[in-house]
Amino acid sequence: MTRVEFDVFCKSLKVTTNVIQWGNATVWKVGGKIFAICSHWGKGDHQKIGFKCSDFSYLVLIEQDGIVPGPYLARAKWIQLENDDAMSDEEIRAYITEAHKIIASKLTKIKQRELGLLPS
Repeated sequence: MTRVEFDVFCKSLKVTTNVIQWGNATVWKVGGKIFAICSHWGKGDHQKIGFKCSDFSYLVLIEQDGIVPGPYLARAKWIQLENDDAMSDEEIRAYITEAHKIIASKLTKIKQRELGLLPS
């Protein structure tokens, strides 16, 4: 998945915002909370996609080739894809969708209603 494809997909999710920060990383948020990042952190000069996972997914994913605990965010159960072969684009989209849901569910109910994520 290219950075452009990553950005287009993240933008398609409900009530997301995007900022460029941390040395040109594209950072996607819901309700002001980060759910996915595309950056050049770590070794190598190619892009790396990172996202929030469930506790179980985190434990499974970090055991796979090309997937590592997310730099600076591992304690919060984030992973980072170290190469383009680590996951298919379909898998990346599914995990990013789940990351969006995880982060959105952690917002207060008031904030979720304000954003239209819950019925009024």
